[in-house]
Amino acid sequence: MKEKNAGVLRLVLRVLQGMVIGVGAVLPGISGGVLCVVFGIYKPVMELLSSPFKKFKTHVPKLLPVIIGGALGFLGVAKVLAFFLEKYPDQSVCLFVGLIGGMLPSLFREAGEQGRSKGSWISMVVAFCVVLALLLSLNVLSVTILPSFGWYLFCGFCIALSIIAPGMSFSTLLMPLGLYTPLVDGIGSLDLGVLAPAGIGALVTILCLAKAIDALFTHFYSFAFHAIIGIVIAATLVIIPFQSFTLGAGAAAANVICLAVGVIAALALDKFNQSVPKED
Repeated sequence: MKEKNAGVLRLVLRVLQGMVIGVGAVLPGISGGVLCVVFGIYKPVMELLSSPFKKFKTHVPKLLPVIIGGALGFLGVAKVLAFFLEKYPDQSVCLFVGLIGGMLPSLFREAGEQGRSKGSWISMVVAFCVVLALLLSLNVLSVTILPSFGWYLFCGFCIALSIIAPGMSFSTLLMPLGLYTPLVDGIGSLDLGVLAPAGIGALVTILCLAKAIDALFTHFYSFAFHAIIGIVIAATLVIIPFQSFTLGAGAAAANVICLAVGVIAALALDKFNQSVPKED
């Protein structure tokens, strides 16, 4: 009975994790890959994407609840999320910042599973500096592009990149170009003129890059994972709404409460993850 209950809890947890990943992927500045990392499913996702036929039987049953949850989160909660982002943008982002920050201890724990070296810390610092510089540069751009088939192909590339390269949020890449809103609107309305090219772009990107990144983790686990931590920290720092803390005591308090709720929820989730028996 205890094993059955653990299995049900694990299933529910994975659906909820998928929903958070799907919702977070829509949030400006949040990377779906980052949330895959913080929930400990990045590695199996990459293994499946890099070898879909070889890993189908072993990985799809385990990841299916996450995939279903992700679809529900991305498509079903998009309009609700848009409401909260419009009405309470700073508090919504602070909640996710707290969630990511609260999962950092588990990230460091997982990154050190195969040991650490001076090179591990160097890779983390270098990745942090490079990604922070890139994201800050993108934030100062103010270029608007007319959406087209070719640009939606590029959107698909960005979506795939946000999964296989944690920290590279497709919204962060597309918002400065004026492509984020038409892409999300097209996906939400199931517009084939948007879905088809974006899907092609994402598929081609995954086929070209997923195997290489999976090989990187196989041969340079510590370096690669510490680099991801650097990416996560840089991407998280960029989206913190620092200016909103200066708008008044009420706004600052609301942000702090949301940060605290996110951290507490993340720590509780990590503790639950460790308490649930692992699958073979």
